[in-house]
Amino acid sequence: MLSLLRTIGLTIFALLLFVPILVTVVNSLMPEREIFANYDMLGSSSRNDFVNLKLIPDWVSFGQYFKVLVSTSGYLHMFWNSVYMVVPIIIGQVAVGALAAYAFAKFRFPGKELLFFLYLTAMLMPFQVTLVPNYLMVDRLGLLNSSSSIILPGIFAAFGVFLLRQFMLQIPTAYMEAAKIDGASYLRIFVSIVLPMVKPGIAALIVLLFADNWNMVEQPLIFLRDAELQPLSVFLSSLQKEAFGVTFAASCLYMAPMVLLFLNTEKYFIEGIQLSGIKG
Repeated sequence: MLSLLRTIGLTIFALLLFVPILVTVVNSLMPEREIFANYDMLGSSSRNDFVNLKLIPDWVSFGQYFKVLVSTSGYLHMFWNSVYMVVPIIIGQVAVGALAAYAFAKFRFPGKELLFFLYLTAMLMPFQVTLVPNYLMVDRLGLLNSSSSIILPGIFAAFGVFLLRQFMLQIPTAYMEAAKIDGASYLRIFVSIVLPMVKPGIAALIVLLFADNWNMVEQPLIFLRDAELQPLSVFLSSLQKEAFGVTFAASCLYMAPMVLLFLNTEKYFIEGIQLSGIKG
């Protein structure tokens, strides 16, 4: 009985979380005038305490998507800006994080525990705490107002090292010892044994990194002064109220890459999140 109630409660909670997404998709398929009427932005109702929350549009229209992709200046440009920033961050952090996690999990060297503690400290610090040091460092390197000011700090973030280390700790040392006896080098062991066994962790890391960096706003606003370099996440916040329908359509397109990535890696992502907390 308790299990049934828990299932019902979680189902209701999941549906409530899904409502905003459903409303966004439905409104993106409505003509502009219908959206304005539903939210009483045309002054058609004597009372504006409530909105007409419709889950089925009176008339399905893809005009908002046409405006976003064709008529709205800058959308596709900002989209590719986001891709140009996020993809190198993911590739770089997976590569750096995997190698560093391999060292922390399977090697012994002086100061290893202290260094890993510093990694954890950096990871747990709020973004606002590290923002000023990052800005000063980027400024000293002459990288302000360039994509590198976003990409380089993202590549060397500590989260990837922490997550992949948790997976590598689960790999039996006997596998590595057997490979050493067969003459395999540390690099060969890493490529042939370690990486295949941490695929769920890498998949989970990719999804989490994509979600985090695809939605970044503060770093671009501070590090990038040129509007032409801004990512799509910043562009969405600049859409005006007068283009309400365009905002809904742009939001749906903005969500699409994240949803598609999660659907294609769901199995590995869930497995990765579950296994990452087995052993610290």
